[in-house]
Amino acid sequence: MTLLAALFSHYRRHPMQLLALAALIVLATMLWTGVHHLTSQARASLDRSELAVAERRQVTRADGKPVSVQDFVELRRAGLCVMPWLEVATPETGRVVGLDPLAAGCFESSPGEDRPWRGELDGAPFVDIREAAGLAKQHWSELSLLVSGADSDAGLPSGYRVEPFTVGPDSGELGESFLLNMDALGVLVLLITALLLRSVYLLGLAQRRESFALLHRFGVPGGRINRLLMLEIMLLALVCIVPGVWLGRWLADGLGTGFGQALEGLFDRPLYAGQKGGWLVPVVTMLVVVLVACLADFLRPLARGLSMGSRWQGGFLMLCLLAGIGLSVWAPALVWLFVAVAVVFVASGILAPLLIARLADWRASREADPLSRWRHRELSVLARRLALPLVALQFAMAMVLAVQALVTTFESTFDRWLAQRLEADFYIEVPEGVDAGLAVDWLAEQPELVSSGVWHRVVRGQATVMEPGGEPGPVVDVFALGPIGPLVTGWQLFESTGAPWQKLAAGQGLMVNEQLARRRGLAVGDLLSLKLGNQVGDFPILAVYPDYGRPAGEVLINVSMLPTDFEAGFQSLSVSPGNLPIDTIACGLKQVWAVEQLTVRDNRAIEALASAIFDQTFLLTRAMTILTLILATIALMMMGWMFFSTRAWYFRLLVVWGLSPRQAAVQLTRLSLSLTSAIALLALPLGIWLTWVLVHRINPLAFGWSLPMAVYPRFWLELGVLSLLVGLGIALLMRRQLTSPVPAPESASALSGGER
Repeated sequence: MTLLAALFSHYRRHPMQLLALAALIVLATMLWTGVHHLTSQARASLDRSELAVAERRQVTRADGKPVSVQDFVELRRAGLCVMPWLEVATPETGRVVGLDPLAAGCFESSPGEDRPWRGELDGAPFVDIREAAGLAKQHWSELSLLVSGADSDAGLPSGYRVEPFTVGPDSGELGESFLLNMDALGVLVLLITALLLRSVYLLGLAQRRESFALLHRFGVPGGRINRLLMLEIMLLALVCIVPGVWLGRWLADGLGTGFGQALEGLFDRPLYAGQKGGWLVPVVTMLVVVLVACLADFLRPLARGLSMGSRWQGGFLMLCLLAGIGLSVWAPALVWLFVAVAVVFVASGILAPLLIARLADWRASREADPLSRWRHRELSVLARRLALPLVALQFAMAMVLAVQALVTTFESTFDRWLAQRLEADFYIEVPEGVDAGLAVDWLAEQPELVSSGVWHRVVRGQATVMEPGGEPGPVVDVFALGPIGPLVTGWQLFESTGAPWQKLAAGQGLMVNEQLARRRGLAVGDLLSLKLGNQVGDFPILAVYPDYGRPAGEVLINVSMLPTDFEAGFQSLSVSPGNLPIDTIACGLKQVWAVEQLTVRDNRAIEALASAIFDQTFLLTRAMTILTLILATIALMMMGWMFFSTRAWYFRLLVVWGLSPRQAAVQLTRLSLSLTSAIALLALPLGIWLTWVLVHRINPLAFGWSLPMAVYPRFWLELGVLSLLVGLGIALLMRRQLTSPVPAPESASALSGGER
């Protein structure tokens, strides 16, 4: 017990170090657990959706009448996995979707898994179906019966059929891309955590060096001291990790409602109730990170490299940095791209404090003023001795800058893409078995539509790309429109010929999406050999258009170019009626097609819902990045305070040399501001490069489509202001050290810094 009391007496003398270590472990665990819990839950939902309702198939009546509760009862009694989906439009709450979680118990991928849709539906627009049924008595409503993908048409009772069911544009791979970026965020959180923990722990070890030497002289073996230190950090980690995991799960639960709604409304995925995740993975992961950061011997050479570094080392690191950047430009696969990112981060992390130190030494050698020379020399010492927390702050700033740019780009891109796909005010589904040409003729005869409205017909199907040798190639989606009008002529195009929409309207070619252009190496002006129905033709490519979130290749063609034997998989009408009420159009089409029920969706309501949910999606990302930055900032301030406490006697020499306390405080403020401003400037190019990697390299390699590259200088300014605030905070802590009585050390070796 005496040995333990002597060994751990350091924390009685320096309780702030123990508090700093505990706070870092708790905050880092909370941060990473929140990211891991939400992404794991979302990915499990995405995986399970393929065997559940992701296909969005619904059961309809063969006679065209709307389905009812009696139909639901009959289908369930027949053994089909059917779930009611009741949409209600109210002026107060907008679109409300009523769901029955109990009815979806059969939507499970295997008997051993938890059932989806279980639990409470506690977030608008999704409510319990009983509540939605009450609203449906006074407002417009539409009941759909979703059927599991495991059930086939053969199992349907007579009088029913299966049809596609959609609530908006499919953007599934936007979800995968978002989750991939969330995984990258989680890895960076672990890296930053390791750097911060090691910096605080190494400072404590340096201050305990004399105590260890004294214990060794009293006969305590060094191996026993090391084992006790390992026990100490393991106990501290376990005590702090458990509440950190609980806080992380609490944070994830708080943000999970909006996150789950976003996956459903934006990424066209089914809404699953919150799933209970295990505690083992977060606890083990964070325990390993803490032990590796604090006790691993292989990190000591890295720490020495961050602290000192020879002249040749700087050149070697610069070559590694350039090699990593070059590899990121030409990497043929994601694995090599991730290697390039790791190389760039390691090289830039070691170079940053080394560069600050050498520039400070260079400035000091050219300063005539002794005080300026001292300040630059001290800046060099601080850059070397606070290297780990400085690098952690650099990485955190770069990550926040990149993620902020990525989120803003995602938002603006999605808004434009959604506005394009939902340009028409209403979407009308063409019932199966009717002649869409009758509706086209009827719409063309309506004078109100000619004067104030616009519309077009949409035909979806598939075609085969023909190889140069005449062999059939891959199958691509066909997106046929007609007539080509204002609803599509405002679409964004990556590249195009002159007057592409006029040529498309004249049937002089087709357009291809980015995915197909990248996959086949196509460019504007090339000929694409395509088999439509039983006819093969060579079509000039008029333009390449963005098609975010879809893995499949697609061609956009005028509907008049489709042969008569082309099999349409799905048809619809997009209508902006102008002065003509949509109810009049719906009634007219019912008479033309001789049907009793039509599916008419308000695209403005869908767009407003999707946009609102999309905003909630990135609440998680912003919260996590801000918390990471706060974590790095607090750690740097703690490190600065603890480190400066060992040099307070040295800073008091400024007063002994003739400066007033106010003048000495000003010098320390300039010193801390120079340090944090320098690391913020070095984080800026790293953040811009990381943004470019995320939008122009990871997405194309992983999914076949890219996001536009955009930078936001105003956010750079915000990070600069934050770095100044961090510097001022450190300066205030340093100023407090000047007023605290601290004895001078007996030798330079007693200092954690060791430099004067």
